[in-house]
Amino acid sequence: MIGVEPLRGLVFDFDGLICDTETSSYETAREIYAEHGVDLTRTQWQNRIGTHGRHWLADLETAIGPLSDRDALTERRRLAHHERLLAEEALPGVADFTKRAVDAGMLLAVASSSTAQWVSDHLQRLGLLDRFAAISTCEDGVPAKPEPQVYRLALEAIGVDSSEAAAFEDSPNGIAAAKAAGLFCVAVPNRMTSGLDLSAADMVIESFLELDLDLLRLHR
Repeated sequence: MIGVEPLRGLVFDFDGLICDTETSSYETAREIYAEHGVDLTRTQWQNRIGTHGRHWLADLETAIGPLSDRDALTERRRLAHHERLLAEEALPGVADFTKRAVDAGMLLAVASSSTAQWVSDHLQRLGLLDRFAAISTCEDGVPAKPEPQVYRLALEAIGVDSSEAAAFEDSPNGIAAAKAAGLFCVAVPNRMTSGLDLSAADMVIESFLELDLDLLRLHR
């Protein structure tokens, strides 16, 4: 039962939760849509957040037909997205909160729908990699969120039961995955997810600046 056991582990989403990779992901795609005379709306993109879905060019091809330069557009957007992310820092309060959690003896893990290299490279760049005892990702047949397996694997990797842990997410897909894995879930929306329905989370905060471990323990 949630809240009965002591808090031993914290499991974090990555994209949009530790670092805002999602705004750039949307903006670089929207720019390419605009070049072809098509508006890529925020609502269209929000449905993709936190999971794996249709190729990001699918809506463009629905509007104008098959693209002969699909691979070139994909690579150009990938490079632009990665370049912009080099300027992104950890989101407010993340660095301090994770340090305090590690200092308190918590075991930290990441559960992400992205790849392990993507997550570890960015955590290294942000100076946060050594704080995480495990990184669980949707590779090698692990289904993307909202399926819960990526969370279950993260908990298994750090040797913590779901009743002894809390999850942090920024999207409905992520919250659904965490809750299905039996975790208490804190929603921390970002610029891309702040307008979404995050009410399935157990707790919603504006940023990690609002949260300390005593407050987290109290709400569990």
